[in-house]
Amino acid sequence: MLLKLHDALESGQNIKIEKLADGKDVSLLGAFPCGTVITLRLSVPRALGASAVVLRIHRDGAEPHDLPLSFLTTDHVRDVYTLRLDTEKMCEKADYGLFYYEYLLVRGWDTLFSDTVNNVDCELSPCQKRKFRLLIYEKDFAAPDWFSGGIMYHVFLDRFFKGEGSTALHKDAVIDPDWKTGIPQYARAPGAPLSNNVFFGGNLWGVAQKLDYLSSLGVTVLYLSPLFDAYSNHRYDTADYERIDSILGGEEAFDHLIKEAHARGMRVILDGVFNHTGDDSRYFNRRGNYPEKGAYQSKNSPYYSWYTFRSFPNDYECWWNIEIMPRLDHRTLACRRYFTGANGIVEAWLKRGADGWRLDVADELSDDFLDELRETVKKTTDGEGLIIGEVWENAADKIAYGKRRRYFSGRQLDSVMNYPFRNAVLAFLERGDAKAFYDILTELYSSYPVSVSNSLMNLLGTHDTERILTRLGDSTVGKGKLNAELARLRLSKNDRDNAIQRLKLASAIQFTVFGVPSVYYGDEAGLEGYHDPFCRMPFPWGEENEELLAHYRALGKMRRAHPALKDGTFRFLSCEEGFIAYERKKGTDRLILLANMGEERTFTPSGIFFDAMSGRKRSETLTLPHGAFCILSSKGK
Repeated sequence: MLLKLHDALESGQNIKIEKLADGKDVSLLGAFPCGTVITLRLSVPRALGASAVVLRIHRDGAEPHDLPLSFLTTDHVRDVYTLRLDTEKMCEKADYGLFYYEYLLVRGWDTLFSDTVNNVDCELSPCQKRKFRLLIYEKDFAAPDWFSGGIMYHVFLDRFFKGEGSTALHKDAVIDPDWKTGIPQYARAPGAPLSNNVFFGGNLWGVAQKLDYLSSLGVTVLYLSPLFDAYSNHRYDTADYERIDSILGGEEAFDHLIKEAHARGMRVILDGVFNHTGDDSRYFNRRGNYPEKGAYQSKNSPYYSWYTFRSFPNDYECWWNIEIMPRLDHRTLACRRYFTGANGIVEAWLKRGADGWRLDVADELSDDFLDELRETVKKTTDGEGLIIGEVWENAADKIAYGKRRRYFSGRQLDSVMNYPFRNAVLAFLERGDAKAFYDILTELYSSYPVSVSNSLMNLLGTHDTERILTRLGDSTVGKGKLNAELARLRLSKNDRDNAIQRLKLASAIQFTVFGVPSVYYGDEAGLEGYHDPFCRMPFPWGEENEELLAHYRALGKMRRAHPALKDGTFRFLSCEEGFIAYERKKGTDRLILLANMGEERTFTPSGIFFDAMSGRKRSETLTLPHGAFCILSSKGK
């Protein structure tokens, strides 16, 4: 990587920094297993006048140490300095650690400091600025191998498909029979109270009936929205973690789906909403619908200590102050062990066939909870169970509620939902900001353990965001409009056509960068929708956009055919003026994605390449107009 001087300094001079480990160039990485010996090597122009080079490094929360680099050699134009870091000694008695460091170029008259924006590249500055991040993790930590290289499909259960099978409504549930044109129940304004008791009737039987459709997309992992008994249609207000909601078909439908999915080689990930329950639950029982005394009803309830009351019974801690979602207190051992202990909720559903958990609001789950959950998951599944956390930022050194989190020390998460990836794609597609795209992805790839990078849940939209097609077709994203307007607002034909072409480019990126693409149900069919709840419309069966469907199926076929997309290296080739190009490579398998959101560009490939999606030979001149992309492969069909 090159470090460029600020214009105010000696413009045109640069130093070259490399990281080596086990004889390999690992300059793009910033996370290593404990015990790795890292050699830092800096090539410094003599014109900078540096008399010494120093590494200033500190463990998170500790005082810094200055480590001088040793002079190695010179060609009288550049001096080469080196330093050896033994990560096991750095971590001392622990087997993991988070470190921050910077380079100091000591000169006779001043000192220059490194400044990085993406944990790989940086500039030199006359004062201290941003530091590099170095994550050391447990040497045996790795995400389950079966997940990387696959394709995830995110199912919002009430809106996917109403299958044939036994179901039973709750006493307060209302069914909207208009699957085709019905509008989800919405509040008068965002944040206003809403019962969310109107259902469209999608169920687990329906997911099982559509598995062949999902197979045609290349799906290998189903991520199901919450399925435990709950009052609402979104089920993030759990009423009973021991029961599958009867509206979904109950345990019988769950067992059937697990059996059918596994028969097709698909894994099933459940949504673990363990930070809070519903107020209408067997645990809190505010409405008195359960026979056992809940925490709201009595201080003698076995669940009273599971919650935090400021003033009993009506003033209690809630998730984001939403009173129908009282927050669980995991400092209470009995509460924590109900989920993470032997024969607890986490273990029970894994034994029943689930393959892992996506953890809702992982930032709000304590370290003790996550440590115990991981131990249970890995023990129950012989290490094969998957744990994905909902984290919206870079998770390598996330601070939540004033505390540094250690998700990737090797004792908590396998991976996270990759919201920064979504931000990067939108920056590129909406503004042609190739640099933002480059910086965000470079920082992620250099922050996480390699197995985490290969297992990132790369998303373009979820139940918590507006639909990606709507976002790409409406630059205002409905701002300033009331829910009554947004409920029926759709893109114009011209805006929709343009958004479809943009979505093709976005999904091509999603399927080829490091990590696992996660398709939110209906995105592949052209489903539109503004913010929650309009991003949760029923799937448009029979009215799918065939152009998009064909595109997603081609992406799925391509992904299965190229091992480089499972765990191959990732490297940017170009990033400038609305244009990006990057490479995935493993052995002889090599793919290059070219994407253009700037002026028209023309290329003549050096060597023989094939279009990775069509298999057509592409040795001729290649022209990419604005909004176009191409995925080149070093091998044909």
